[in-house]
Amino acid sequence: MDGRLQVFSGNANRPLAEQIVSFLNINLSRATVGTLDNTETRVKLDDNVRGCDVFVVQSTSAPINHHLMELLLIIDALRRASAARVTAVIPFYGYARQEKKSTGREPISAKLVANLIRTAGADRVLTMDLHAPAIEGFFDIPVDHLQAAPLLAGYINKLHLRDLVIVSPDTGGVGRANSFRDRIGADLAIIARRHTENKSEEIVDVVGDIEGKHAIIVDDMISTGRTAINAARALYERGAKSVYACATHGVFSANALSVLPEAGLVETVVTDTILASGDYAHAGVQMISVAPLFAEAITRIHKNLSLSALFS
Repeated sequence: MDGRLQVFSGNANRPLAEQIVSFLNINLSRATVGTLDNTETRVKLDDNVRGCDVFVVQSTSAPINHHLMELLLIIDALRRASAARVTAVIPFYGYARQEKKSTGREPISAKLVANLIRTAGADRVLTMDLHAPAIEGFFDIPVDHLQAAPLLAGYINKLHLRDLVIVSPDTGGVGRANSFRDRIGADLAIIARRHTENKSEEIVDVVGDIEGKHAIIVDDMISTGRTAINAARALYERGAKSVYACATHGVFSANALSVLPEAGLVETVVTDTILASGDYAHAGVQMISVAPLFAEAITRIHKNLSLSALFS
């Protein structure tokens, strides 16, 4: 790619974008991204992008619809301003949990969002830890799917804990937990859950040896916090010495930050794919930056180099 590298940001997580460009040793490109009096989103690029290789950093986090519209309009503006290539950098991909039809007469929202991003004019997508890896196949453009596991596992390794067990909070996350386990050399446990008639969840069983071990719950996101809380209680009941939680995306919806301390978690470790909101310290939340990883990925994409090393 011969075009000049430029990085724009919406309002979803501007601090992350600023960290990324600091690792790239460039300035964040200028754009006006705001809201009109009638609540419409307005975008105006303040830098020339003709012939440039442009990256747009924008997590589609809450308010999801607003931040998604910002992303789409920025991409459209770049395409109309003759950018040579546009890459949508989406650290957190909203609507990812609506990737299939659970009942009849439902949309597949994650697919619709993929169509919108492609139609707006994105040439490729760079994201991290999709809730369902199959979402990559929803796009008809290249998708680079980064993993936060190396960063999270590296943090756990620095704690120098012995007798570790990695715990998947449900059967669907076994692959993720097993990958995490391979990175730190620990045992694996799986929590079996089922949905009750009132739409709540109950833990049926915990498969694996927990007694006297430090348990690390591994998930892709923490939303309401109830899954982590119920899992932690079940692990303590089965003799866990301590319980930690690791997740890529700290959604922390509703009153999650206030209820997390109820679980007795020693620490909850997340990345900064979503802008921090609330008192993380009081909730025992530790945040790890993904900026260096995204900066390296952007550099490799810009120079047409392989990203394989970043996936391992």
